[in-house]
Amino acid sequence: MHTDYDPPVPDPAVTLRPQRPSDLPLLVGGDSPFDDFGPIAVGTHPAPSRLDDAGALTVVDEAGQVVGDISWHWRGWGPNAGSRCPMIGIWLRPEHRGRGLGRLAQRRLVEMFFTHTRANRVEAHTDVENVAEQRALEAAGFTREGTTRGAQWRDGAYHDGHLYAVLRADLQPAG
Repeated sequence: MHTDYDPPVPDPAVTLRPQRPSDLPLLVGGDSPFDDFGPIAVGTHPAPSRLDDAGALTVVDEAGQVVGDISWHWRGWGPNAGSRCPMIGIWLRPEHRGRGLGRLAQRRLVEMFFTHTRANRVEAHTDVENVAEQRALEAAGFTREGTTRGAQWRDGAYHDGHLYAVLRADLQPAG
């Protein structure tokens, strides 16, 4: 269900910045069953030299603490190069979850794509059991579009997920 973006008050401050080597030890681990995608080699997130390539940014809170990372890769919808969109994903350190930081970081990244690229659509995918992330995506302006059956390999098995998207027109002022 699509809900109009209505941020809670007060809004926590979040900054998205390029990742630094000192961030890497803070961007591992977690206690959520949605964190276990198997081992990932250091440096597998490409540097975000351009928004039109795959990349990742560090999420920093108002106190300057590294709270997680947000990444993206581009998906195509047919042979036309103009029919592609970024698919975003976020991971927050367990002690920083539940504070609205993920919602705000995802919204900021969407706004960056719509401001600095020709993307008309930004997608996100989450496990059907990850209710917290579903709520965060909806609060960030995403609409659930459907269920992807057996789409994600995680923790030794395939899992169903929900596909979410936000369109450029969804964020335009009414009228």
